[in-house]
Amino acid sequence: MKKLNNKGQALVEYVLIIALVTVIAVSLIKVFGGYLKDSITKTSCELVGETYEKGANPGEGRCK
Repeated sequence: MKKLNNKGQALVEYVLIIALVTVIAVSLIKVFGGYLKDSITKTSCELVGETYEKGANPGEGRCK
């Protein structure tokens, strides 16, 4: 009888895990991206001596 090669199966499993992690990461960035952008903008406003003005939606804040 021939021995079956299981190396291809392990590779497919790793690719599926990486794809799942990528989808989760992109989803989290899409959901929380505006909040992250606001926090970076707020910090940069303080560095340049301007005032942070909150936007109507997350990610729309700006320096004034």
